[in-house]
Amino acid sequence: MYKKLLQEAERENIEVVYQPLGERIKGLYCDGVIAINKNISTTAEKTCVLAEELGHYYTSYGNILDTSNTNNRKQEVKARRWAVKSLVPLKSIIQAYEAGCRNMFEVAEYIGVTEEFLIRTFETYNAMYGKYKKYGKYIIYFDPPGVYKNIDNFKVHF
Repeated sequence: MYKKLLQEAERENIEVVYQPLGERIKGLYCDGVIAINKNISTTAEKTCVLAEELGHYYTSYGNILDTSNTNNRKQEVKARRWAVKSLVPLKSIIQAYEAGCRNMFEVAEYIGVTEEFLIRTFETYNAMYGKYKKYGKYIIYFDPPGVYKNIDNFKVHF
C-alpha cells in the first residue's frame, strides 16, 4: 500500500521527503511537498502518515497547524476521513474477517496499517455511520469493533 500511495503522490506531482521532524510530528504537507519523519521505522506507520498527508493535499487549504481554530480541526477531520477511506475501506475489514483475523492487531497487520490507525479508523467510522454499518451480507460494528455475518448468525469482536 505504501508504494501505491507513493505512486499517487508522484502522479499528483507531490514530492515526498524524509526529514527529522521532532518526536511529536509524524508528517506535514505544504505546497506540493509531504515531509515524513525520518525516525518512523515501520512501513505500516509510514503508510498511515503518507495517507493522512495526502488527505491534507486533497481536502485542506492554508495553514491548519493551530488546532485551537475550529476550521482547522474540521480540515484535520476531513484529511483523516480521506486517509481512513483510502487505507481501510469497509471491504477490507470484511476481507480481514474472512481471512480469519479475530483481533485489532491481526486486522491491522492484514491490512497493513498500525493498530493505532485502525482504532482511529473504527472511531472515525463510528462518527460517520453510528455504531454499525450494513455492508452486503455483513454488519460491521464500530463500537465495540466486530463483524457479524448475517448468514451464519455469528459475531466476532476484535
